[in-house]
Amino acid sequence: MKIGQKIKEARECQNISMNHLAQKCEVSQANLSRIESGHQQPAFDTLERIISALGFSLAEFFADGTPDITPDIRALLPIIQTLTPRQKQALQRFLEAMQQ
Repeated sequence: MKIGQKIKEARECQNISMNHLAQKCEVSQANLSRIESGHQQPAFDTLERIISALGFSLAEFFADGTPDITPDIRALLPIIQTLTPRQKQALQRFLEAMQQ
């Protein structure tokens, strides 16, 4: 998969708008659009800012195979970490009930 496609997939999995990501990594929305579409290759520092804004390290982003934690799950972790143990148990029961 090409870099632009991988960035777009990670952004969409996290339900982040292109505009929000562009602001977060200090890249114009037009440049981000060109990068995602493959019409422009990002400079290394730009690529590093984009990947960081998506919550990945460079190693995680470019690792072969399926990452241990997908971007959509990674986006939930900060929220889950703020829950009390009782809330976490309730969330686990809720998720288990959804699976059935």
